[in-house]
Amino acid sequence: MKEFIVEKEEKDKRIDAYLAKKNKELSRVAIQRLIEEEKVFVNNKKTKASYKVQEKDVINLEEEIPKEVSLKAQDIPIEIIYEDSDIIVVNKPKGLVVHPANGNPDGTLVNAIMAICKDSLSGIGGKLRPGIVHRLDKDTSGILVIAKNDESHIKMSEQIKNHEVQKTYIALVRGIVKENNATIKMPIGRSDKNRKKMAVTKKGKEAITHFKVLKRYLKHNCTLLEIKIETGRTHQIRVHLSYIGYPIIGDEIYSSGKNEWNIKGQCLHAKSLKFKHPITKKEMFLEAKIPEYLQQVINELNNEIK
Repeated sequence: MKEFIVEKEEKDKRIDAYLAKKNKELSRVAIQRLIEEEKVFVNNKKTKASYKVQEKDVINLEEEIPKEVSLKAQDIPIEIIYEDSDIIVVNKPKGLVVHPANGNPDGTLVNAIMAICKDSLSGIGGKLRPGIVHRLDKDTSGILVIAKNDESHIKMSEQIKNHEVQKTYIALVRGIVKENNATIKMPIGRSDKNRKKMAVTKKGKEAITHFKVLKRYLKHNCTLLEIKIETGRTHQIRVHLSYIGYPIIGDEIYSSGKNEWNIKGQCLHAKSLKFKHPITKKEMFLEAKIPEYLQQVINELNNEIK
């Protein structure tokens, strides 16, 4: 944990700009991400990136990873969906962590991308997250965009922030969802009971999830959903669906995790992305193939209702 005390001449600066100046190893975008993840505190309280620091404010910044951990390229098989000189789009497999963190010093998507792109990755995400514009949970598979340069990173981040990137997922949930279409609009924040979990809470940030039913499987008491999100809160889809009584099958954090197929980890796949190429402005629509384990379950379910 790093601690800073604001001097008189530093007051009225935005906290993200203040911390970026104090931490040369972290960019302003990286600082904003840490604030979003509730790893920055002002006088022991959560803050926003727009907060203007005041004299004698005590600011605490949680360090992300032991300094001895260093990145290295690793030959990890990754399906490349699209690649040019500015971005690379991949289909992240289930079970792969996106970037190094405590407990996962290597063997991540970042290590794999470094082997593919060599030195051609944006540095805005910080030393441990080169090129990473957005993320997926370890056990969520699917499509991800990685930036090869800072300009691409900044412009992709702006699209995401402005809700200009359309993200579509599919999920297999426990229970028979009654509505054909619905929107979940409930704030999400850290759980007061377990800081490693997220929860629907009045103190959280706005989170909006839209879903529609693709198929209902009455015999197996489950439903296949297509999901689109307007916001990108941590564990958003998993938390929202669990809260309304339809936890994602296999989710070991927000449900019991028990299921007849013995699947471990949530049956959640980031199926497609629609966005503008950050440099050429060309409209892009890219899809990631459904992982084999999930496709087999869906095929089995479909065969039983024919």
